[in-house]
Amino acid sequence: MRIFFLSPGPGNWYKKQDLRRHLNAHLTGAAHTWLVQALDEAARHPGTHGPISAWELRLAEAGRRCGTEHADAVRVVILHAARADTDAVTRVYRQGTADERRAVLHALPHLVPGPEALHLVEDALRTNDTRLVAAALGPYAARHLAPHPWRHAVLKCLFTGVRVDEVADLTRRAPGDTELARMLRAFAEERTAAGRPVPEDLYRVLDLTAPPPAAEPRTDGTDGTDGTDGIDGTDGIDGIDGKES
Repeated sequence: MRIFFLSPGPGNWYKKQDLRRHLNAHLTGAAHTWLVQALDEAARHPGTHGPISAWELRLAEAGRRCGTEHADAVRVVILHAARADTDAVTRVYRQGTADERRAVLHALPHLVPGPEALHLVEDALRTNDTRLVAAALGPYAARHLAPHPWRHAVLKCLFTGVRVDEVADLTRRAPGDTELARMLRAFAEERTAAGRPVPEDLYRVLDLTAPPPAAEPRTDGTDGTDGTDGIDGTDGIDGIDGKES
């Protein structure tokens, strides 16, 4: 499974760089040695031993050992090395600090293939911790969060000041969403009536909710229905073979 580098700042949740390579390039000396040992330990003893596993203790040490700027990435690779399943990430999330919870949310797309960990996303979205809210709205939520809670999550971003750039796949999910458009207009009217400014991001999302343009009519005398969806007798999906790029 490929892991992607967690990019700081809005608008670029993941960059297609190998996360371990990034850490190898930026961690030196004692920090790098500690990470190698922590990953080896997690790989050799992925399960829980006693009340808490050794690799879970390493998650708590990540900031002190490797620096706060690398802590999220370090925690993600440890979770991956430990092959943390839904039960494990739930335990880490429930017992961990806000920083550890954020790392769990970042790691979910790589660790849990189905919607079994949505309860963690939903919990994060109920908080007022804007960093947790932003982390919760990554690729895992984009893939699994149902339309109704997803719309409310977008509104929560506007309400709490989280940039909508943090919402993964916003440009894919928003087009044609008339209910989201209605909610955005109602929110804007409410803010205006209360004499409060309307976030600029609201209008960006509202523009995205416009229905996609209708396809241009064909001019070659056919209706395009030749018994296939693509031009070569395939299903018309180009470059998607079920593998991760």
